[in-house]
Amino acid sequence: MADPAEHREPAAEEEEAAAAGEDEDTGAQVAPIVKLEEVAVTTGEEDEDVLLDLKAKLYRFDKDGNQWKERGTGAVKLLKHEETGKVRLVMRQAKTLKICANHLVATTTKMQEHAGSDKSCVWHALDFADGELKEEMFAIRFGSVENCKKFKEAVEEIAEQLGKNEEKENEEVSSAAGLVEKLSVTETKKVENVEKEETSAEEEKKYAKE
Repeated sequence: MADPAEHREPAAEEEEAAAAGEDEDTGAQVAPIVKLEEVAVTTGEEDEDVLLDLKAKLYRFDKDGNQWKERGTGAVKLLKHEETGKVRLVMRQAKTLKICANHLVATTTKMQEHAGSDKSCVWHALDFADGELKEEMFAIRFGSVENCKKFKEAVEEIAEQLGKNEEKENEEVSSAAGLVEKLSVTETKKVENVEKEETSAEEEKKYAKE
């Protein structure tokens, strides 16, 4: 009786060979065509501490069109520099991370309620978001009254503290100036006294010779 293996169809034999080839590990390694390297991304916020981070929608007032225009929705942050102590307000769009607000909080930064809404507030600032300093009027809207209150109070507290620091510095400068003035007056009097003593001594010598 003939062996059934001798009557196998060629197609069946090719399939078995292909299957065996798939299971066989040749040990060959295929190198990737493009090698991707990790790139360090800097945001400019590395030397700053986050004082506040809230989600909001920002608007700027277009003077030419006399209307409010949306700048973006994202996270608004108050960042304090570790060395200088200066605080800036930064906001980036959520998806693109494009900066839509970037300015220092100053003593003149005043937050006001916008159009009777307790979820929004308005303020003026010298902003640098577009790469040059421009005077802007911003309006920001939060998802809750609580977040709007947190933002408003945080900015006002920073501005108030800056005002106190400036007053203290001015007092120190005035005090130093007063001290310098006193020292100058004292030195002038000393010089005058020395000159008088020298004059008196010369006159005494002159009379003694006569």
